[in-house]
Amino acid sequence: MGFARAFTILYVHLPQLQLLLLLLPFSINDMHVKAQLSPSFYETSCPTVATVVEGVVRQAIEAEARMAASLLRLHFHDCFVHGCDGSVLLDDTATVIGEKAAPPNNNSIRGFEVVDEIKSAVEAVCNATVSCADILALAANASVTLVGGPSWTVLLGRRDATSPATITQVTAALPNPNSDMPTIIGRFAAVGLDVEDTVALSGGHTIGLSRCVSFSTRLYNFSGTGAPDPTIDPNFLASLQATCPQGGDANALRPLDATTTDTFDVGYYSNLKINRGLLLSDQELTSDGNTAPLAAAYASSQSTFFTAFAQSMVNMGNISPLTGSQGEIRLNCHVVNSA
Repeated sequence: MGFARAFTILYVHLPQLQLLLLLLPFSINDMHVKAQLSPSFYETSCPTVATVVEGVVRQAIEAEARMAASLLRLHFHDCFVHGCDGSVLLDDTATVIGEKAAPPNNNSIRGFEVVDEIKSAVEAVCNATVSCADILALAANASVTLVGGPSWTVLLGRRDATSPATITQVTAALPNPNSDMPTIIGRFAAVGLDVEDTVALSGGHTIGLSRCVSFSTRLYNFSGTGAPDPTIDPNFLASLQATCPQGGDANALRPLDATTTDTFDVGYYSNLKINRGLLLSDQELTSDGNTAPLAAAYASSQSTFFTAFAQSMVNMGNISPLTGSQGEIRLNCHVVNSA
């Protein structure tokens, strides 16, 4: 574990003044604007916000287990594009196309109705106080915890963007499920996340589902060979081809972790060891010298994975937040406030 990473683990347990002093040396070279975020940001203005968020998330997961992964993914897709600013939630307008229309998001990210329910519940107790960006961060933590995963100290105080990123910017920022590992590591590095973060956050795929369109090229014409990806376990390949036949429904779904689909555990990494990673970007973790040792370590120790994942979620949540007087506190997460 690197020196700077050790410091980021310490800061969540220190008083705010020490937090600022510890983080100052790192703020010059990374994109983690941590200093103005605090776990106690709403301590007086909305002290029950985490409880309110968890209550709505719990009901949503009880109604549909997949929602845990969907809410986690919304936070990820928000943070990777211009930082954790709630911009992924904005609807298209007559003049501006939102991030939802970008290829990595279109017909893919979901859970917006649950975010709306959370926002309504929060507004009922703390009007015009809690940002949509912070709601995404809290919902991600609640989602993971409620399906058996770790909890982490959620830093708060983000504000909401008043405009979305462009489709080009979204596509350039988000990792692609068919990318090789150097490309994926590069996408993470572009937002200040390291290799440990890359491998740990990939473990979020221990829950959730993926559409055939995201992995079908591995099944029939891998890298233009006219044949399947030779690294896929043969029995797993046959099962995937049955779900995703050539010319079939591109939106048919497969679990990212076929062993414990709705439980947050190390099943994802265990599957990689036997060549049963669903996405190319998943299986690539085992073939790259920078990532393979970490993937193996997480497969062998759930506590090691949970500790790493929790820290990496804190790191991701700190990507370029809007704070202070920047942005706004959106009253409706789908639209910017009226002037």
